[in-house]
Amino acid sequence: MAGTIQSLILKPPRSFTTPFPRRKSRSLFSRSITINPGRSISALIRCCKPSDEARGDGSGLANGLNWTKPLLNIAADNFLPLALIGGVAFGLANPTLGCLADKYYLSKFSTFGIFIISGLTLRSDAIGAAAKAWPVGLFGLCSILLFTPYFSRLILQIPLQPQEFVTGLAIFSCMPTTLSSGVALTQLAGGNAALALAMTVISNMLGILIIPFSISKFIADGVGVSVPTAQLLKSLILTLLVPLIIGKVLRESLRELADFIDKNRKLASKISAVFLSLVPWMQVSRSRSLLLMVKPAAFVVAIAMGTLLHLILLAFNALALRSLSTGSGGSKSIFAEKENALAALLVASQKTLPVMVAVVEQLGGAFGESGLLVLPCVAAHIIQIILDSFLVNIWLREDRSSNTAKLA
Repeated sequence: MAGTIQSLILKPPRSFTTPFPRRKSRSLFSRSITINPGRSISALIRCCKPSDEARGDGSGLANGLNWTKPLLNIAADNFLPLALIGGVAFGLANPTLGCLADKYYLSKFSTFGIFIISGLTLRSDAIGAAAKAWPVGLFGLCSILLFTPYFSRLILQIPLQPQEFVTGLAIFSCMPTTLSSGVALTQLAGGNAALALAMTVISNMLGILIIPFSISKFIADGVGVSVPTAQLLKSLILTLLVPLIIGKVLRESLRELADFIDKNRKLASKISAVFLSLVPWMQVSRSRSLLLMVKPAAFVVAIAMGTLLHLILLAFNALALRSLSTGSGGSKSIFAEKENALAALLVASQKTLPVMVAVVEQLGGAFGESGLLVLPCVAAHIIQIILDSFLVNIWLREDRSSNTAKLA
């Protein structure tokens, strides 16, 4: 039976004539193939491959694509800043779609998604590991939520038009720490990542409760606007705290989901970055006509203010840590341990953009046009990550140099 089937398959087709002239075409296979049961698949695969004459050795194509790899690596490493810049640029270029998305409250869904992902990526074991350095963590929390908001008073004294640029940066200084970059940079610098994570989680959860009072005390009085503190608190709990808790409950109850998130943390951070970039995109789209009226010099001044704010926060926290270290035992103090000091310095000096965006959304224009409020903070958020990345690289080079000197 097998021989009959094989003979039928390999039997050449009967030739026939056609009244139409046939153009002579080149055969698909340049040589005959003997098919046997052991080599049929491999022979066909080899025959289907393009010949060397047709494609060359492939080195030209590979060399042509090599230059794209560094660009893709840079884009992957800086996905969040690029996503934010892209959102702002797209909103300025074509505001129609952004205005339509804002009309259907897409910003609320994107904010909800950001904090769902934050809850899904929140690990509990690392928080317990930071208990030993609790004095440093307590200082970090006080700096983030109680001390640094006082700098908003100084920011409000700067005469700059539009006033929303100044007010936006003042609101930004009242925010808790960043959700991910502070922990990532601490880990990269060799600091106490568990302590950094604990400060991040606790400051963001407490910040939802404290921010309405900070804005009412430090900013509303200076601007001459009354803030409905109770309503803002309720709104932030529903928009930020509830999705954070939902994400955390899902993580703890579904072990498979937690394992998937842990294995794909880069993917989760990129999805969160996309959600975050949607908000300034919609706000800039909505405020495009006003933004185009702003003088470039005013925006440059606002960016310089954001840079100066971060440098002041770094200097303040570094000086405070040095003073606490001197007053509590010198080099033997827990504040003098390099890992703890790095974690506190990086985390306590950064401010988060997602919470600021959510707060501006809930204020409903009480402090001015939301796009004008958010735009300088987007620049300040990107600048603080870039500056701290340079700092971490400097510290790592110093560590390598000291280790090389010790080995020598």
